[in-house]
Amino acid sequence: MNTPATLPIEGLEAVYDALAQAIDQAGPDQAELFLVKLALLNAHALADAGLFQQHLQAALQDL
Repeated sequence: MNTPATLPIEGLEAVYDALAQAIDQAGPDQAELFLVKLALLNAHALADAGLFQQHLQAALQDL
């Protein structure tokens, strides 16, 4: 059985820190555009529109 590769907690923490810094660097006027561009780049790298849709739904939970 193939289990998908996942990022360990330390990697998630590093990604979170990098994301927070990038949002700050983009500034409040460009943060939304930055996040859209990032999402599209990650969707392209993921290469699975259905999985991306699942991620969107998961991210919308408990906002």
